[in-house]
Amino acid sequence: MKKENTGKKRIIITTTILVLLVVLICFLFIPLFKNLKFGLDLQGGFEVLYKAESIDGSKMTNEKITATYKTLSKRIDSLGVSEPEIIIEGNDRIRVKLAGVTNPDEARSQLSTVATLSFRDTDDNLLMTSDVLKAGGAKIGQDSAGNPAVALSVKDKDKFYEVTNKVKDYENNMIVIWLDYNELTDSYAKESNSCGSSGSNCLSAATVSQGFASDVIIQGNFTEEEVSNLVDLINSGSLPSKLTEISSTTVGASFGDQTLEKTLIAGIIGIVSIILVLICVYHFAGFISSVSMMIYTILVFAVFWVVGGVLTLPGIAALVLGIGMAVDSNVITFARIKEELYKGKSLKIAFKEGSKQSITSIIDANLTTLIVAIIMFIFGESSIKGFATMLIITIVVTMFTMVFLTRVLLKLFLKNDYFMDKTYFFIKVKKDDIPNVSKNEEVKVIPFKNVNFLKHKVLCCMISIIVALVGLCFFSFKGLNLGIDYKAGTDINISTEEKISKKELKSDLNEFNLKASNITKNDDEITIRIDRALGGDDVKEINSYFEEKYNAKVNIGVVSNIVKKELIKNACLAVLIALLGIIIYVSIRFKLSYAVAGVVALIHDVVIVFSLFAIFRLEVSSMFIAAILAIIGYSINDTIVSFDRIRENLKEVDLKKLTFKKLEEICNISIRQTFGRTIYTSITTLLPVIFLIFLGSREILPFNMAMLFGLICGTYSSIYIATIVFLLLEKRSLNKPKKVKKIYTDEFEEKKIKGINC
Repeated sequence: MKKENTGKKRIIITTTILVLLVVLICFLFIPLFKNLKFGLDLQGGFEVLYKAESIDGSKMTNEKITATYKTLSKRIDSLGVSEPEIIIEGNDRIRVKLAGVTNPDEARSQLSTVATLSFRDTDDNLLMTSDVLKAGGAKIGQDSAGNPAVALSVKDKDKFYEVTNKVKDYENNMIVIWLDYNELTDSYAKESNSCGSSGSNCLSAATVSQGFASDVIIQGNFTEEEVSNLVDLINSGSLPSKLTEISSTTVGASFGDQTLEKTLIAGIIGIVSIILVLICVYHFAGFISSVSMMIYTILVFAVFWVVGGVLTLPGIAALVLGIGMAVDSNVITFARIKEELYKGKSLKIAFKEGSKQSITSIIDANLTTLIVAIIMFIFGESSIKGFATMLIITIVVTMFTMVFLTRVLLKLFLKNDYFMDKTYFFIKVKKDDIPNVSKNEEVKVIPFKNVNFLKHKVLCCMISIIVALVGLCFFSFKGLNLGIDYKAGTDINISTEEKISKKELKSDLNEFNLKASNITKNDDEITIRIDRALGGDDVKEINSYFEEKYNAKVNIGVVSNIVKKELIKNACLAVLIALLGIIIYVSIRFKLSYAVAGVVALIHDVVIVFSLFAIFRLEVSSMFIAAILAIIGYSINDTIVSFDRIRENLKEVDLKKLTFKKLEEICNISIRQTFGRTIYTSITTLLPVIFLIFLGSREILPFNMAMLFGLICGTYSSIYIATIVFLLLEKRSLNKPKKVKKIYTDEFEEKKIKGINC
């Protein structure tokens, strides 16, 4: 009795320490969260995607795009934006994200001031670009008379000599230096008298009497202030490229704050609901899992902070999804421990065996999801890349906290014998359900013992086919409800407490000679869709108009046709490569029949989700594609666990005598053994998604709806579709005669001849 009291006392002390640790984590979380970098959607700001092109028509090189990158960095520094994001996408795209910018118009103006230096003849023909100059080589200098001038350092002196040597023989042997030359409005013939004066794009016109290869001076009627500004402009903009805006997003700060608040509340409620489910289903083990989950959450944010990640709405969605999937690691282990207890083993042995048996499933399931996350990161852009970054971090942290840490904590509590006869309190297994092996008692509890999951396999396939066909009909007649990401155009999101009719909104748009293709109203939020990409000036005017007239918070997104085509190509490529990666990995870890069955189930999930989006007219955006990729990762995660159990059970039978009926029975048994885990994992993953749908931001509603459909569909397909396809594939190999291997020896075999020696 005294020993039991001592054990109880230790349990209470250790539990108290854990609770205090969780409280400390909650306090640490607040300053950590405040120090994170937030994206545009959570704090407002301005995002723009540029297409960079050489002004001389030559191909964009890595050097040119890098120079453009550096130029934009310098210009952003002058805006005073803290920690901006400048991302090179492909060979000729640059995405600029300026979170926290309160004046997007000033930012757009500053960024789009190309400040390109060019050297031309008096007929305005291009002679040289700023390629010939050293980067940042402009300095404040003086001309021969001591007046303020700009000194330029020449990099390509051979090119400079070649041009000047040619120009010296021209009738008008002059080189005209232009800043931001405009082919439509600028001409030396018109500006010869004003060249070098304030306000003119013509900076200098120098007579060339000989070829030379040296630094040059731009002189004119400049003041010291004008020279200083000119030096800054040339150093920040003397590059051989021009930038064309092909998409942009403007988010008001108050709009972002409101979004952050909604999403955080939904996320917190989702996490609390998971904790309650874990404790209800697994009691003390569920409590330990909840502690690990809290540590997991702060570690994910800490790693995200260390790598300099920018937290966005998709990132939060990935975190919440990651929590649900991380819990799966514990659910798999707990399910195995309960199985061992039902076989009559002691709690310590059941814990040891259950932990050992579950590790393979956990590693395989997480690695397949990691493959998808990496593919999303490589091929995704903007929000999808942010989602992938968070998902990769959650998977890595899961292996430490939800696998290693949970087991260490449980092992710590099992060191003394306090829980040995308290299995119900520890992991919700009644003592009476554990058979006494010494008395030859048989297993008393077999979950879902009498359920034949594959009995209605034909009906299940028919249901999937019907949903897919209905979706195809809707798609054929109405198409998909494409967002601006995949349709191109402009989305104007207005958040206001004022009641505005659609008629008023149409009248407002008439002021700008615009026509809405669609207007949707949801409580105090209105979305106006325009089927063409608006320019920066139009965005500025419309933004100011709605803000002033309706006291509204306005968010405007613009996507050009160029971006649309690129997004569609990348989305299709990402999905195909994800499927290929899964086939290769599962084939190596299992065998090809498992891989093909798993991928067919994934394609089934994607088709069904697309069908449901077509039927219910939900919007398909770039975040929808992120959801599809996440579904692929989650669904294969679920399928791998079922396949792992099938593979394990097949090891216990003689494969040479295996019949189709026996194989189907093994698959049924495997589904029964993993069904409880599948349901609990689905619930813990669905809970945060459901709360995000009802309480979270409308901006990620398409993502959350896709996740809801996908999670339900993934659970269904891992039980039925994947197993049915696997059975059909294996049936063919079962019916094939086994190849007899020939054994070659050095001994001579006597030939048998009828009637002589046989």
